[in-house]
Amino acid sequence: MKKEIVIGTRESRLALWQANWVKDCLQKYGPAYSFRIVGMKTLGDKNLDTALAKIGDKGLFTKELELALLRGEIDLAVHSMKDMPTVLPEGLAVGAVCRRENPGDVLISRKGNKLKDLPPGALIGTSSLRRRAQLCHYRNDFKIIDLRGNIDTRLSKLESEMMDAVVLSFAGVHRLGLDDRITQLIPLEACLPAVGQGSIGVEIRAGDEEMQNLTGRIDHHESRSAITAERALLRRLEGGCQVPVGALGTVEHGRLLLEGAVAGLDGGKLVRSSWSGLAEDAVSIGVQLAEKLLQKGAGELLRNMRQENCHNV
Repeated sequence: MKKEIVIGTRESRLALWQANWVKDCLQKYGPAYSFRIVGMKTLGDKNLDTALAKIGDKGLFTKELELALLRGEIDLAVHSMKDMPTVLPEGLAVGAVCRRENPGDVLISRKGNKLKDLPPGALIGTSSLRRRAQLCHYRNDFKIIDLRGNIDTRLSKLESEMMDAVVLSFAGVHRLGLDDRITQLIPLEACLPAVGQGSIGVEIRAGDEEMQNLTGRIDHHESRSAITAERALLRRLEGGCQVPVGALGTVEHGRLLLEGAVAGLDGGKLVRSSWSGLAEDAVSIGVQLAEKLLQKGAGELLRNMRQENCHNV
């Protein structure tokens, strides 16, 4: 009889797609196992009426899965890498950072207008402080509306609430087969993505060699290096709540280029820079870029944002 591996995931259509994708990949490398997917609701799924920045996002979409992992109720947890806290609970580890999809954001507009062609005062839906800050820097006439829920819900609200556009990740839209809804892939010059965006992460118990060996088969080295640098940057900058930080690491021929941006929520000021080095020095590159951004004024922007938006949860 095959040993059963239990995979934990959130219950949204996208999360289940990602868990099934991981299951199918692991099945190829682990034919001696059988796999079962268990869906769970996280705090972020239960509380859809409050802005993410007001809830506090430490493990907002991962905590329940991590507790189940620590209790031995599941063997693996599948997350979007952008949802994973930069410091994991003691006893857990990232078993795999899967090959990254296009990490960018997309614009889906009601009337087919691209970002630069949206009408003055356009209403744009997003729950992300990062998107809000960078888009308002790109065009200070935009009106940002807080928009929560899964992708289907957000697309429905685009019509029902008469917004001009919504902003989503390319990876999520693409994985659900909704490419035909995309109006524009937002240029990286206008909006850097979230840390880890586009990659699926597989979390395991630290020291579980069997699961480490199995999940290691679907770990993508370049994606892990790039996202490790991004997470090191964010870990140095964040202070316990959601922060308007965009970052993107890219690896070519063993070298890693990391770009990062911090913007004020009103978009009035944006600090952006880059750092590069050997991919094996990913953590150092992330920290170095964070220090560079702080020297250029990111610290003041983040302090102002925390006073305005964050509270203890």
